[in-house]
Amino acid sequence: MTFQVTAALAAASMIALAGCSSLQTSRPDGVGSLAVAEVGSFHTGGRTVSLEGLPIKQVRFTPTSPLTRLDPNGEFAVEQMYTQYVKLAPQARRAPYPLLMWHGGGLSGVTWETKPDGQPGWQMFFLKAGHDVYVSDAVERGRASWARYPEVFNSEPVFRTKKEAWELFRIGPPDSYQDAAHQRAYADTQFPVAAFDQFMKQGVPRWLTNDDATARAYDALVQRICPCVIMVHSQGSTFAYTMANRYPDKVKAVIGIEPSGAVDPATVDLSPLAKVPLLFVWGDKISQTARWQSIQAPLKKMIAAVRDKGGRADEIDLPGKGIIGNTHMMMMDHNSDQVAALIQDWLVAQGLAAR
Repeated sequence: MTFQVTAALAAASMIALAGCSSLQTSRPDGVGSLAVAEVGSFHTGGRTVSLEGLPIKQVRFTPTSPLTRLDPNGEFAVEQMYTQYVKLAPQARRAPYPLLMWHGGGLSGVTWETKPDGQPGWQMFFLKAGHDVYVSDAVERGRASWARYPEVFNSEPVFRTKKEAWELFRIGPPDSYQDAAHQRAYADTQFPVAAFDQFMKQGVPRWLTNDDATARAYDALVQRICPCVIMVHSQGSTFAYTMANRYPDKVKAVIGIEPSGAVDPATVDLSPLAKVPLLFVWGDKISQTARWQSIQAPLKKMIAAVRDKGGRADEIDLPGKGIIGNTHMMMMDHNSDQVAALIQDWLVAQGLAAR
């Protein structure tokens, strides 16, 4: 039976129909295979809110349906987080703990799935490396859904322009994007530039006032799944380091893919975090980008504080290793498997994976 593992619902249906405990799967191009035991999903976190005093309307739910009374007053479930998982069959599993993949700002769990150019992403890479993989959509993102503004979310959503993504993610230098017809990428960029518009379709609204709700949902996820290893990208990093500092017995390692949020050692005791192996992976041209130097500086401060407490905080500087052109979205870059292999080697060295 051949199918793509990231098609979670279709996969789950086929497993159920097969009535078997595991399912051998293969890529359409015939490269590699997976023995999958279970594909599924769940929500964590969230709360119930009650709304009242909102106007009642008459609406049509489909073009041909009759007018229906819509009453927006009552109880709602809000601030939940979504997680999809793929569990390997025991004979295929080569990691003692599941790998949790947490995305960055204005993005969702799609970050880790099929790349914008159609090639397999890191979800598939690490499944094939023997990890059970859990990919989340945080509060307000993707399949986690969002809530009414301003009744529940008390600030308006923000959206990322193509220009901001192009330049912030270091696909091209500052002022290198005007519009789709006038864009200039770095000559050595590893990002699949022809798939940039496809990548931008992954963008979702983001609120700047939901960190507490998001932290509670991640806490509930850690309580449900861990012990685990967390791989986190960009804005999601603050939550990962906070969880590791809170639960060093549950979080066995944190892999920061260009993290953009740190825990400040001036205000938080990082002694627990020093018990958790940390890896930081940095792409190219950070030293040439003032904004990224300012983003990186608090992380460097946290790394130094963890090391001062005797903790392990390793860094992979890709250009320092002669690997040139990687962007902030290195899990989507042409050489993403090369970068993932370095991370897998680190996990093996920590006893958190086997070859």
